[in-house]
Amino acid sequence: TGIAGIVLAGGLSSRMGCDKSQLRWQGRPLLSHMQALLLDAGADPVRISGNHPALGGIPDMVPRCGPLGGLHSVLTSLADGPAWVVPVDMPYLDGQLLWQLRSAGRSACAVFAGYPLPMLQPVNHTSRALLAAMVSDPHGPRSLHSLQRRLGVVELPLPEAAGNCLFNCNTPEQWKEIAQ
Repeated sequence: TGIAGIVLAGGLSSRMGCDKSQLRWQGRPLLSHMQALLLDAGADPVRISGNHPALGGIPDMVPRCGPLGGLHSVLTSLADGPAWVVPVDMPYLDGQLLWQLRSAGRSACAVFAGYPLPMLQPVNHTSRALLAAMVSDPHGPRSLHSLQRRLGVVELPLPEAAGNCLFNCNTPEQWKEIAQ
């Protein structure tokens, strides 16, 4: 059966100083690169979290909740099943790593040990209700780690061959380092 894809691209990019999703990577915006990665890996549909109307982006229903706000909004538009969740700022990620997460099972939340993203996210009533509760509680934890623990995360070892595939860029210095 199929798998959906989600690109988290709704952040403020405050450390970068500009919209990370529009940085140029291999001749196109980083957001387009990450969307194509999911499509090439077999994701259908692919959804974008954040205010990106030209790409069908889904704005956060509950603003300023970070990645959880984006996930909460996007999950309402998806049918039940598994979904790959990737950040917009992980240009070295490859489809083989996504498929390793997929092998963890349809109903599990799966990540590579030590990395909150990418993740395999179960999309179902339980995950939707949990996200709704987490984003509506201004005093509760609103982190991916908290969500993953509550969903019962499976942590896979990162293959040695993965190298820097899970490097993400948050500052102009980090971007300059990889964009050369």
